[in-house]
Formats: sequence, structure tokens, C-alpha cells
Amino acid sequence: MKLEEFDSLFEEVSNWGRWGSDDQRGTLNFLTPSIVANAAKLVRAGRSVSMGRPIDTVASADNPNQAIHHMMRCYDITDSTNYVQYVADYLGSSVHGCAHAHFDALCHIAYRGKLYNDRPMSLVTSEGAKTMDITQYAQGIVGRGVLLDIPRLRHVKWLEPGEMVTTEDLEAAEKLEGVKLGEGDIFVFRTGHYKRRMELGPWDLDTVGRAGLHPTAMKLLHERKIAAFFPDGDGEVKPSPVESVSAPVHALQITSMGLACADSLQLEEVSQECEREGRWDFMTVASPLRLQGGTGSLVNPVAIF
Repeated sequence: MKLEEFDSLFEEVSNWGRWGSDDQRGTLNFLTPSIVANAAKLVRAGRSVSMGRPIDTVASADNPNQAIHHMMRCYDITDSTNYVQYVADYLGSSVHGCAHAHFDALCHIAYRGKLYNDRPMSLVTSEGAKTMDITQYAQGIVGRGVLLDIPRLRHVKWLEPGEMVTTEDLEAAEKLEGVKLGEGDIFVFRTGHYKRRMELGPWDLDTVGRAGLHPTAMKLLHERKIAAFFPDGDGEVKPSPVESVSAPVHALQITSMGLACADSLQLEEVSQECEREGRWDFMTVASPLRLQGGTGSLVNPVAIF
């Protein structure tokens, strides 16, 4: 895709000004109380499934900034004067990256010097974000999750690096599963990324590539008024199909659309539960941390059946 074509697509799916010049929530405006209440009606069996990945403390090709976890107090160092003992630990982690399930704030991506809703990227400094930080999502993301399982559609275990998913693929997955993405939905997008990593090991995602959405598929998400996007990779195809734009899906979803999005989930368990239930929609709950000035947060989204 030529840069001029991409810029036209950026304008086509833009939500700048849609909810006013002061808006900082973007597509979460589609998540109205009635939509959340209807999502709760999807809870029938009472089973919940995590869509988060285990915290990864091992450095690897896709995890150069591994999480740091150590014990601060242990039971093997006891206080003989007190019958009550306790343990404590410390966790330090990069928020973003390809190995941690996390949520992006709308300040996370700038395109041509602009953040979502025509704000200057200068509003994010070494002191943190002065606008659209992760605390805008402090009340949580709760709604109807819809899983579109592309490996299931293609009869494979996972998509290989570099494979692109088009609008036609998404519509075919809807037809196969008997679901349809609609206003206020949380789009759960499985490429099998995590399953491939667990079976074949980590790989350099920038060099070898990754599977994801073709940028033009974002038009479907815009037309359907999707509230949030939960992929098992980061939604991007690598190598990028757009000249001079390394992360076109992020530029479209965050900067243009103001689409709430997570990255690097694991969707193997929820995929299995959908097969068991024979349905591909469910209540979804995700709660980013209230990190003031933060550009994102680690997260453990949960699907409830």
C-alpha cells in the first residue's frame, strides 16, 4: 500500500471530533450501560477463562525486556517472636512489548506528530502523559466479546508469520461461527500466535514477521462501531504492507479511530471453551491499572461464559 493510500484510509476511519474535541475515551463511548447489561446476559454456565499470558521473566527473542520478579520477604527467614508470618514479592515490568498481555492507552501511538483527536504528541513527555493516559480506562472494559478464530477458519493450528487477514476472512469467520460483530462489541482476534510460540519457541517478530490484520480490515471495525480490539499478537502484519509505516494497524486503531486495544493475549483457552460451548460470544471483563500518566498497563482479560 502506498503512503497516500494509507493516509486516505486514515481519514476514512477517523473518529476525530465524533464525541467532541475534549473526548479521551474514543470507541469506549460505544460501550453504553445497555450494551454492558446485555453482555451480562451471556453468562449462562458461570465459567470464566483467562485471556492473559503468564508474566514472562525469561529473556528471549521476543522478550528482550523480561519482567523482574523477586522475593522481598520469605518464610525461610522467620521471626520467632511473632506467630503470624508473611511473604512479599516485587514485580517490575515493561508495560508494552510482545511478551506481556497489556492494554494500550490512546496516547501510546502518534502519527505524523498527532495523537488521537488531533492532539499534539508533545503532550506526552518524560514525565508521562498529560492526556489520554491509561486511567481513562479505570472503570474497566466490560462488554460482549466475540472471538473470530482464523486458524479454525483455515483448518490450521496457527497462522504463519507474514500471513494477512482480510475483511473477507473476518466475514467468513463470522459466517462459520454464526456470530456477527456489532456496535459496542469487543473483537477477540485469534491468529494462534501464542500456540505457535509455545510449540516452536519464541522468534524475532521484526525479522521473521508476524501474522495480523491487513490495514484495510480496519474499515470493518470502524463500520461496525467496535468498542475494543483484543488480539493474541498485536494485530499487526510484519513485514508491514504499508510503505514508510511500521505499525499501520496501531496508527489506524489508536490514533485515527481511538479504538481501545490490548496486545499479546493468549486465546488458546478461550478458543477451547468456545468449542466446548458451541458459541463464540461471551461476556468480557478487562481492568487496566490506574497508573497516572501511564501509556498502558499490564492486564488479565477474562471471558465469562
